[in-house]
Amino acid sequence: MSERSEPSPGTLYLVGPPIGNVEDLSPRAKRILAEVDLIAAEDTRHTQGLLARFSIQRPLVSYHDHNKERRTPDLVGKLRDGASVAIVSDAGSPGISDPAFTLVRAAVDAGVPVVPIPGASSALCALEVSGLPTDRFAFEGFLPRRAARRRARIEELRRDPRTLIFFESPHRLRESLRDLAEAWGERPASISRELTKKFEETRRGTLRSLLEWAESTPPRGEFVLVVGGAPREGNEEEGD
Repeated sequence: MSERSEPSPGTLYLVGPPIGNVEDLSPRAKRILAEVDLIAAEDTRHTQGLLARFSIQRPLVSYHDHNKERRTPDLVGKLRDGASVAIVSDAGSPGISDPAFTLVRAAVDAGVPVVPIPGASSALCALEVSGLPTDRFAFEGFLPRRAARRRARIEELRRDPRTLIFFESPHRLRESLRDLAEAWGERPASISRELTKKFEETRRGTLRSLLEWAESTPPRGEFVLVVGGAPREGNEEEGD
């Protein structure tokens, strides 16, 4: 298989850092990070620690929700002038529930090449170990924070037959599980936390049983919730 010469001038690289275990950073990702002209990072302190682990020293700028509107034109300008730029998230694939999406969209609009450097994704890792169907699924990100909007979104998804993947923070996990269980009943589901880390854990059951666990155990870590899709009505078959 032929390999392109990388990094290429004027190219934006989406580099997925590990979601926990630093050994998951691929050799290609290490090389790109070590050779691009500039790295844009959601949290420069966090990324600097990762770079130091592999003795990588490159210019680093911050790119997050609070400065992305100001920073985007400057980065696109550098790309159009021929600089190679890597953008990384704090953990996992950049651009997925992540401010990197804004830069990707601007780069695409400007005709700048955008190249993915595959890395870990907590959403896909949680789906893989959930034991739930993987042939059709949808990533929903975080449910709305406000209860009324969250319940409305859950109702919109009630009849979706696909496996659904949600991110959730520890202080909202119980509320989201409670709303899901009340709306969808005994759907099969799984919860994964601290994926690839020392205290990695996946629990499987129903929405109600997982709610009982969350109510009896103080949730810690960042969670990925995977929920089975709505049962098909009658004897529907694919293509009907």
